[in-house]
Amino acid sequence: MAPSTSPAETRSGIQKKRVFVVGATGYIGKFVTRELVSRGYDVVSFARPRSGVNASTSEEETRRQLKGSEVRFGDVSDMASLLRDGIREEHFDAVVSCLTSRNGGIRDSWNIDYQATRNALDAGISAGISQFVLLSAICVQKPMLEFQRAKLKFEKELRESGVTWSIVRPTAFFKSIAGQIEKVKNGKPYVMFGDGKLTACKPISEADLARFIADCLEDPAKQNKILPIGGPGEAVTNLDQALMLFELLGREPKLKKMPIQMFDIIIPVLTLLSKVLPSFAEKAEFARIGKYYCSESMLVWDPVKKRYDADATPSYGSDTLHDFYRQALEKGLAGQELGAHSMF
Repeated sequence: MAPSTSPAETRSGIQKKRVFVVGATGYIGKFVTRELVSRGYDVVSFARPRSGVNASTSEEETRRQLKGSEVRFGDVSDMASLLRDGIREEHFDAVVSCLTSRNGGIRDSWNIDYQATRNALDAGISAGISQFVLLSAICVQKPMLEFQRAKLKFEKELRESGVTWSIVRPTAFFKSIAGQIEKVKNGKPYVMFGDGKLTACKPISEADLARFIADCLEDPAKQNKILPIGGPGEAVTNLDQALMLFELLGREPKLKKMPIQMFDIIIPVLTLLSKVLPSFAEKAEFARIGKYYCSESMLVWDPVKKRYDADATPSYGSDTLHDFYRQALEKGLAGQELGAHSMF
């Protein structure tokens, strides 16, 4: 009888990489971990003992969600824990980071988007990695927010680290434009800023993005490159999203238009208050985040023409926003909870 194939080998007997995943319990991280497992990688996923929205997921549930990987628990923000509880003086070929701050706040951004991700790189180098795949964000190309600056600082250090790197900058996730589905379904109006055409994106599903990230471990064309990526089809505006929802519901559109200028009043007031009450600094940053996402497209930015370019934003995958909305309206949004990322 032929010897059985180990999880780290393909059917042809070629040794597959041993991959350490941080941010494995996040929205994208769970799908990336499952995709790597399905491809036969030897995956160790590193997670907090209590994870998920509002830290409601137990260790037992985390193991179930990341089945097929070896789940290890600790604190990625603590280098000692990362080495002791995660790496354990073992060899790894690659690190995949899906870490992202929970809400984009100033402190959380520098703790997670920069320092914890930097910890993962340093720990990986100590474990002998030759490759690092980073989930970043397309919005860092026009940095105005702390989490964007934190991500860019790490991106630069990753490019200079000496390991083979891939920086994946996705456009909007399906989840990020799902926040109004239940309200619209229940008869409420769809809230938009201006005429609903201020911004556009090419949304991508979590499963398609996970496949693209896994491809970076295997495809030399995706290595040592910054990779903006969107989903299939044309770019959609906020108005397009609203009309799509009402069409699927078979209802006349019911829209509530908000002035984008409201942020120009809120932000200065909160910034002024932060000079006296430091706790308002985070509130001012959240308001800046709100304005950014309501006024900037999640598409490739053309720095010469000073405009967003949908045609220059690569498409990948097969999952469409229309199908996602249809399924969400029929079956609900279980697993798509926004938690701290919710705006409406």
